[in-house]
Amino acid sequence: MGEPQLDDTIGPAAAAESWATRLSRIFKAYDIRGLVPQQFESVMARAIGASFARFAEAPAVVVARDMRPSGIELVRAFSEGVRGEGVDVIDIGLASTDLLFFASGHLDVPGAMFTASHNPAQYNGIKMCLAGAKPIAEDTGLVDVAAVAAALLEGDVGFGTGQGSYREEVLLETFAEHCRSFIDVSVIRPLKVVADTANGMGGLVAPAVLGALPIELEVMYGELDGTFPNHPADPIQPENLRDLQARVVASGADVGLAFDGDADRVFLVDEKGQIISGSLTTAMVAAAILAKHPVGAGADRPKVLYNLICSKAVPEVVAERGGEPIRTRVGHSFIKAVMAETGAIFGGEHSGHYYFRENFRADSGIIAALHVLEVLSAAGPDAKLSQLRKPFERYVGSGEINTKVSSPKLVIDRVAAAYADKAKTVDWLDGLTVDFGSWWFNLRPSNTEPLLRLNLEAAARDECDRHVTEVLNLVTGLATIRD
Repeated sequence: MGEPQLDDTIGPAAAAESWATRLSRIFKAYDIRGLVPQQFESVMARAIGASFARFAEAPAVVVARDMRPSGIELVRAFSEGVRGEGVDVIDIGLASTDLLFFASGHLDVPGAMFTASHNPAQYNGIKMCLAGAKPIAEDTGLVDVAAVAAALLEGDVGFGTGQGSYREEVLLETFAEHCRSFIDVSVIRPLKVVADTANGMGGLVAPAVLGALPIELEVMYGELDGTFPNHPADPIQPENLRDLQARVVASGADVGLAFDGDADRVFLVDEKGQIISGSLTTAMVAAAILAKHPVGAGADRPKVLYNLICSKAVPEVVAERGGEPIRTRVGHSFIKAVMAETGAIFGGEHSGHYYFRENFRADSGIIAALHVLEVLSAAGPDAKLSQLRKPFERYVGSGEINTKVSSPKLVIDRVAAAYADKAKTVDWLDGLTVDFGSWWFNLRPSNTEPLLRLNLEAAARDECDRHVTEVLNLVTGLATIRD
């Protein structure tokens, strides 16, 4: 990689817009993300690095990047900003996001991962955390980091003139050993596993973690290529799983794993090529983890978190296995905060994020996959994932359906009023959740776009489809109303 050189050049002057306005476009609820270089350029990365170093108040910062070509220059500029504040930089190079979070916890320093996750190739961004992989979100630091970065770019305050050190460190094998420590590796039988890494960081991490196990691993699209030449690295979209589904069936594999671009999320495919939802995986992993924890009573029950768009099967399974299910908002910063408050042992999201207490409360797709491989192996030499999933598959979900609206808040309020006298319960934990007993739905606004996201679940497919049509007709009928 080579040591980045400090550079006193601030970069091009802001155009007609202020730097604060430009930064506001890339600072999101949980991270930083934008088009490179139209929205996010190296001069901004340098200012963000300096601002983050001041905010974190730590002696060192660990940095990493995914395979996007733009990451090289952005990391260099960010590191300049950090080192100018007299803060050391530890560069672990190419990494998955869960490897960066592990590095933050393992080294006990703040971290910055340069990635745009599942977004297209022209995007890049930063996921940041404090020491111990503690999350930073809009209300816990990102606003402050943006404000100081804007002041630096506007010239209201000066960049630091310190000389923080720079060093490279390789943590991939240490991370791989850490991941495998979550399971009993002696249980793993000679499974055939196909991993579609979509030219993302799973191509680096999956072989490192799974290669030491007695399995036959086939990696699809394993070349690290941030232009994503084969298909988008977004496994929550069913069309991006078609290649994996076909390959699992054609090769007679026991399980398929689909990773997103920065490889912190995973979706599973059974031996029949059928997709296993994030909710179903959450329920399966929760059951496996609870089986290893002593079950107490009352307040002593092991706690498991699930976000409010997960299937009702998740809290049912947790309660049946002796755990205490706790419902949370959508989003990693909320789940990690609740994990810290409650001491929860595990948390899952329908979107394919899975959080582990012993993983610094951070999410990891590969650790979740290991738990499923252990369950499949322990079930016996003839066990099939298509059979093991059945006890957890109790309801039918719509998946997430997005609708563009003029005024998300006004539409949600009108929908709530329409169902106020018909529902069993209504709550506003995250958007609007309306529960009728036999079916329920959640309608919540996007953090970044004028969209409403609908998730609906019912006992049977025809009931689910009927109610999806009903709710969508109401939403689309209100889509053009304005405040």
